[in-house]
Amino acid sequence: MTPALVVLAHGTGDAAGRGTWGRLLLRLRAALPGVEVRLAYAGVARPQLADVLPELPGPVVVVPAFLAAGFHVRVDVPGQLAAVGRDDVRLAEPLGPDSGLVDVALERLREAGWHGERVVLAAAGSTDAVAQEDLRTAAGLFAARLGSEVPVGYIAGGDPRVADVVAAQDGPVALATWLLAPGAFHRWLGDAGAAVVAEPLGDHDGVVAAVRDRYARCAPVSSHDAPGDR
Repeated sequence: MTPALVVLAHGTGDAAGRGTWGRLLLRLRAALPGVEVRLAYAGVARPQLADVLPELPGPVVVVPAFLAAGFHVRVDVPGQLAAVGRDDVRLAEPLGPDSGLVDVALERLREAGWHGERVVLAAAGSTDAVAQEDLRTAAGLFAARLGSEVPVGYIAGGDPRVADVVAAQDGPVALATWLLAPGAFHRWLGDAGAAVVAEPLGDHDGVVAAVRDRYARCAPVSSHDAPGDR
C-alpha cells in the first residue's frame, strides 16, 4: 500500500501562513498522484498529529517541515508519535538545511530587489545546539553560493538577534528569509533595519521537491514519480 504523507508544520494562527500551507498541500497532491497528503501542526494550531493520524490507514510518512532539527523535530514530534502508539508511522528527515532551499531563498532575495547588498540569514532561531549547528550549515551553503561569509541572525530564541547582526554590518543589508511561511516572525523582520527583506520560501517548486525527497527516502516511489522529475 502506498504510504500516506503528513506534512508537519510548526503551526500558525496567521491567515497568510495557513494559506501558504494550503497551497503547498495542493501542489504536493498534484505532484504525488495516488498519495494521500495531509497537513498537521506540531503546536499552536490544529489539526495536530493526534487528530490526523487516526484518520489514516498505515503506512504513513511524517515529513517535518522545519529548516533545522531542533527540539520539535528531535524531542517533541517523536513524543507525539509515541503517544499515538502506532508502529506503521515513519518520521522523515526535516527539510533543512538543504542546498535546493538555499537556491529558493536566493531567488526570493532577487524577487525582493536584492542587488548585491550584504546578505544576512534571518532564521526563526533556537537555543538548541543541534538546530544552531544546522543553521550554521545553512549559512555555509549560502556563503558557498555567494562567495562571501553570510552571518546568521535569530528572530526569536537564541543570539545574536537579526537586528543586532544587521547593525553590525557595513553598508546596506539584505535579509535572506529562512522561513517557510509568512506570519509574525516575517513581519518582525521589517523592523530589523535591512534595506531588503525577502519573502519566505512558501510553496515554491523547490519546497515541493524537498518534501517529495524526504517522503521518497522513507517511501520509495516509482521512477516516474521521483523527486525532481516534474
